[in-house]
Amino acid sequence: MPQFFRQLSSFTGVGLLATALHYGVLIGLVEVLRAAPPAAAVAGSVAGAALSYVLNRRHTFRSKRPHRRTGVRFALVALVAAALTYAFMSLFVNGAGVPYLAAQVVTTGIVTLWTFLAHRIWTFA
Repeated sequence: MPQFFRQLSSFTGVGLLATALHYGVLIGLVEVLRAAPPAAAVAGSVAGAALSYVLNRRHTFRSKRPHRRTGVRFALVALVAAALTYAFMSLFVNGAGVPYLAAQVVTTGIVTLWTFLAHRIWTFA
């Protein structure tokens, strides 16, 4: 159980960094380039996922598996995460009229749970 909590706390720290990058891209694209929030959220998700892969592979899960294996699995989880991000952002922003940053906060919580479990059980197992 101690390994689980170490992984969870490390995943949280990495997640904060990746989330900061994600939100920076999201806000920049929406506010500066006037991009649609769901598309901008996906772009932010991709940027955050790239940072997350590097840091989680090395620090959180300490994986020694080859990049070709973990990279493909990580990419598949990230694709599902991006699809979930787009779906929830579209639902909240376009369907319910929620402001995009509030929608992203809720979406981040949902997607974070999915990614931690998927990476722990499948990607870096």
